[in-house]
Amino acid sequence: MSASPSLTAAEFWLVRHGQTDWNLERRFQGHTDIPLNALGIVQARELAASLNGSRISAVYSSDLSRAIQTAAILAADSNLPVIQDKRLREISMGEWEGKIWQDVNQQLTKEMMELKNDPVNSRAAGGESLAEVALRVREFATEIADRHAGQIVLLVSHGLSLGALHCMAAGLPLSQARDMIPQNCSIVKVNWPLQEN
Repeated sequence: MSASPSLTAAEFWLVRHGQTDWNLERRFQGHTDIPLNALGIVQARELAASLNGSRISAVYSSDLSRAIQTAAILAADSNLPVIQDKRLREISMGEWEGKIWQDVNQQLTKEMMELKNDPVNSRAAGGESLAEVALRVREFATEIADRHAGQIVLLVSHGLSLGALHCMAAGLPLSQARDMIPQNCSIVKVNWPLQEN
């Protein structure tokens, strides 16, 4: 059941960064710092044009360049600073970073089966679990909601981090986070904090 917004809730506009070459190649990016490609820049500019006139009070971004680039384009017309926070980073994929999804699926069948069977607590070797990502993005979101109660805040981050935030805001199981990953440079609007039941 979705939580209803409170009078003091912050409205978060969740934005996934623009496209990168690794997105196209279906490579695990994680914490690897990959910049936007040409299409990713166009996507960010198109989204920025659609935001013209929006009442955004603050812009926060992951500290990885693909998110920073996107956020800077989105914030340019508003003259708002882009505040970086590493808690908005993508899930760390450890030893899988830089590898193509299909190759990992074929070569690490046991690990991929673990991920399928327990998407919340399993992890790539040397990486993070989704549960760990959820803890850090929840801490960030609660802190920012307190700082910006009743305001619209733009959060520029990454697929699985945003999927986790969306699930928590909507009261959905964290196991659904991979189904909630937004398209590059799209906006998902959620209210934070959750209501106490």
